[in-house]
Amino acid sequence: LKKFEATGFAIRTAEDGEQAIQAVEQQAPDLLILDLHMPKIDGFQVLEKFPKGQRAFPVIILTNFDDPKYRARGAELGVDDYFVKKDMTIKSLLEMVENLMRAKKYFQK
Repeated sequence: LKKFEATGFAIRTAEDGEQAIQAVEQQAPDLLILDLHMPKIDGFQVLEKFPKGQRAFPVIILTNFDDPKYRARGAELGVDDYFVKKDMTIKSLLEMVENLMRAKKYFQK
């Protein structure tokens, strides 16, 4: 979180899927980084509440599992990128976020 805040991003966190849904409903984020394995409601169930065509923000899935089934389900739900924790660094996640934010600004023009 500190690297993101140092880059100028405002961060909101949620302890579980229910809190994530409430936070998004209260104020839509510019970008959502969503863990698949969360208590109460998993990341896929959160995504089902905010379908690709109805949300104005990109989503990065965060997971420890590079499972083709997860990637397929994420693609089905309109995930914009997929971050496998064991294979990547915080720096690469930050680059992913910056790229999606640039693309979002470009397509909103």
